[in-house]
Amino acid sequence: MGTLENNLYSDELVNPAFRGGDFPEFKPGSVWISGAGPGDKGLLTLLTCHALKYCDVILYDALVNTDILELAPSTATREFVGKRKGYTPVSQIEICQKLVDYAKQGLRVLRLKGGDPFMFGRGAEECLFLVEHSVPFRVVPSVTSGIGGLAYAGIPVTHRGINKSVIFLTGHDSTGDLPKDMDWDAISRASPVLVLFMAIRKIHKIASLLIENNRNGNEPVAIVYNASMPDQQVCVTTLAELCNEEKNQQYKTPSLVVIGEVVELTGSISWFDKCETSV
Repeated sequence: MGTLENNLYSDELVNPAFRGGDFPEFKPGSVWISGAGPGDKGLLTLLTCHALKYCDVILYDALVNTDILELAPSTATREFVGKRKGYTPVSQIEICQKLVDYAKQGLRVLRLKGGDPFMFGRGAEECLFLVEHSVPFRVVPSVTSGIGGLAYAGIPVTHRGINKSVIFLTGHDSTGDLPKDMDWDAISRASPVLVLFMAIRKIHKIASLLIENNRNGNEPVAIVYNASMPDQQVCVTTLAELCNEEKNQQYKTPSLVVIGEVVELTGSISWFDKCETSV
C-alpha cells in the first residue's frame, strides 16, 4: 500500500479520537451506502475509510475513482454496477437486489457512490428497498461534486455580492431524456447560479430553454471535466455559445456545468492546476 493508505490505517499515525474502535461497527449482514466524493481520494470521509477497511463486498459506480478501491482488503469482492452515457449494464432494481442478497449472506456490503449518495445519487431509493427487505443500513454522506468539485476549479457556489442562493439540477431523467417536468421559467428567475449534473448531452437544449425564459445569453458558463482529478479541465464559455450542439461535441463526460457570475472568479482563484504543476 502507498503512503496515503498507510496513513489511513496506522493507529500510530491517527489521532486516538479517530481510531477504528471509536467508529460504529460495520456489522455482518448490513449495508453502508457511502459517498466517495468528487474523485480525489483525499476527500474521503473517515467513516468511508472505515467502511473500506472492513467491507466484504463493494458495489461501486462509474464516477468512483477506482484508486479508492485499493483501500479495501484484497479479499473484498469489487463489483462494478455503474451507468455511463445511457448504457446501463446493471439496472437499478438489480443493484438494489444485489445489496439485499449479499447482506442476507451475512456479508458487510459497501455501496460506494460518486459524490454524495443523496445528491442525484439514487441513494434514498436503495435505502427504501433495504427497509422493505428488513436489511439494516447506514448512510455515509460525502462531499458532493457540485460543491467540492467546483472548488477544485476555483468556482465558489456562493460569493458575497453575486448570489444568495444556488440551484442544483439534473440534466436528464431516468430515461436519459431532458426532464419534462422542469419549470424553466421559474428556474431561470430563481437563482443567479445554477449547477447542473449529468447535463453535457442535453446542454444545448438546456441553454436554449434558459435563454427563451429570459436568462442572459452572455452569462458565463464553466464546464468542469473530471473535477478534482489530475486530468481536470475547465472550459469557460457563455450560455449563448452552448446553444450550438455541434460545438458542444468538444465537451467530455463526466462534467459539471455551472452557470452564473461566480464562474468569472475561476481566473483569479483557480488553484488546483497550479498545485498539480508544482508537484
